[in-house]
Parts: sequence; C-alpha cells; structure tokens
Amino acid sequence: MDTEIVRIRQDEESFSGEEDAALRRAGEIIRQGGLVAFPTETVYGLGGDGLNRESSRKIYAAKGRPSDNPLIVHICRSEDLESIVSEVPEAARKAAQAFWPGPLTMIFRKSDKVPYETTGGLDTVAVRFPSHRVAQKLIEYSGGFVAAPSANRSGRPSPTVAKYVTEDMDGRIEMIIDGGEVGIGLESTIIDMTVMPPQILRPGYVTRQMLAEVLGEVDTDVTIMSSDSGQAPRAPGMKYRHYAPKGELVIVEGDAKAVAAYINAQAQADRRAGRKTGVIATDETLEQYRADSVKGVGTRADEETIARHLFTALREFDDEGVDSIYSEGFESDGLGQAIMNRLLKAAGHRVVRLQ
Repeated sequence: MDTEIVRIRQDEESFSGEEDAALRRAGEIIRQGGLVAFPTETVYGLGGDGLNRESSRKIYAAKGRPSDNPLIVHICRSEDLESIVSEVPEAARKAAQAFWPGPLTMIFRKSDKVPYETTGGLDTVAVRFPSHRVAQKLIEYSGGFVAAPSANRSGRPSPTVAKYVTEDMDGRIEMIIDGGEVGIGLESTIIDMTVMPPQILRPGYVTRQMLAEVLGEVDTDVTIMSSDSGQAPRAPGMKYRHYAPKGELVIVEGDAKAVAAYINAQAQADRRAGRKTGVIATDETLEQYRADSVKGVGTRADEETIARHLFTALREFDDEGVDSIYSEGFESDGLGQAIMNRLLKAAGHRVVRLQ
C-alpha cells in the first residue's frame, strides 16, 4: 500500500483550498473504510470509522494491537454524543462543559450503534471531543465518529511528530496528515463515568484536581502508578506494555545530587561494557550528566514542557541506537502523575529508589 503524506498546519487562521481538499479526501478514505493518521492536541491518532466494525479491525491490525484494548471514538460536536451512548450522566455533562473540546476522554455505556469491535468487546465506549482544528475538520468530513488510538505500533512511544507516524505506519495505512508537533504530548485523561464517584483510569493533562473542582469526589484506579497493587487495571489497555523504547529504561528517584551520581556511575559501567547510554534530564540538571546522549525534556517549573517532549526523547534514543536509558523521577501529583505513569509503563516499572 502506498501511504500519501499531506501537510496541514494548525497555526493558520483557516485552511487553504488545497488543505481543505486534502481533508475532504482524508474524510472520504475513512468513510470508505480506510485509515488516516492525524494530529490532535495530545498525540497523533490513527483514525478509522468508529461505527464500522471492519475499520476497527484494520486499526488493530495496522498497530499490532490486542483486540481487547478498546478504541476511543472521537467526535466533533457535543450533541453527537447522545447517539453513541445509552445514557449521559449529569457528572459527564458537567465535565464536557468544562473540558470539551479538549484532552479528556469519558467512558459511557454504549448504544447499539457502536460495534463491539470498536469497544474491545465491552458494553462501554470511550469518547473524546478533541480541540485540534485539523482533527475536528477531519472528523466532520469522515461522518462524525472516528475511532482513533495513538498512531504508533503497539507498545512503542506515542508519536508527537509525523516523522514517527511515518516510521511506524508507512505502507500500512492510506494517508498521514502532518500537522507539525502536537501541543500536549501525552494522551488524554480517561475517566469512567459509569461508576460513582467517577474514576480516572489514565492520567493526563486534565488532572484529578481539575476534575474534582468540577465534579466533587473523583476516584483514581490504584493500578495507574503501581504494578504490585494486587488488582487488575480497570482499563483493559493498561495491562499491556506501552510507550517502550528499544533500549532498557530505568527510573531513578531520590535526592537530585544522589540521582545524578548514581546515573553517571551506571552509565560509565554501561559504556565500559560496550553499551550506548542515554539520560532523560531536566533543564535544571542537564549539565550534571555524563552519557552518550543526554536529553533535557523541559523544566520542572513547567511540567507541560516535560509532557510535550517525553515521547519524542524516547523515540530519539531509538534513532541513536541507545541501549541503556536512565531517567530522573517526577512528582506523582498533577500533570506529574501523567508523566510518571507513562515513564513507569515505558520502563516496565523498573525503578531505583535511593535513600
């Protein structure tokens, strides 16, 4: 299959005639059962017709994704929610008013309109209304219901630039829309609205504190940050390996000076053993590390910068053939919880805690 790549920029006030024609063509591909990768404000998504069981099967095949890992259905009009769910709880209406369009996915009881192939065999459906202009227009031209997980091969870091979509999906799908670098860099928050209190199943840009200000009590799945809680993850997809670079990633937590000393010692030993080394650092600590590749992902004073660059850093280590990667730990509250959730998954929960 030849994959067409088109470039459409989010930062312009309106789409050019050529860009609009490309979006209409992309919409028609999805209407006809094909697949299109496209930018959202979180990461790049791999889109197919969310109401077409064959399209959903194609998404699983293109990603190499387990078929019990549900897809998120993306909409471009709030009123369209009513046709794909059997009930909209009042808490969900409040959350939608506060955070839609935006990086929040809500889980509902599905209507018969949504095939089980899209929901991973579940009676619930995950729904999001993205804020990205390109995503919204594509969804509109596609018929209004686009199932879209992240546009990467299953288990790999999610793509935040089109280069890595192409790396994973070229020849597997009909089109890739290159919209430049995304704004957030981590996937959406997922909250289950079928239980009370509503429960966060995946942390993201919309934090528990933000949701609690709107909804009151909000619960969190304990497996988000722990691999030894003794409980199975509420979100089926969270039991699978995610976000992993090709090299072995270890997170090191503790006093900043002790962390740097430990990582430098480990990197030196790895290099002597013939392994290429990499470090994920912050602007505050970048100069303290000695490794083959040291990447500053942002500043702790602004966690959004870290979220935006984390997945790209992991992909760049793969480009560079890095064998051993060490990362500083991050706060497990607010947006830091989402950052640590992704890092823990990428590291297979390999964590060194220094006293």
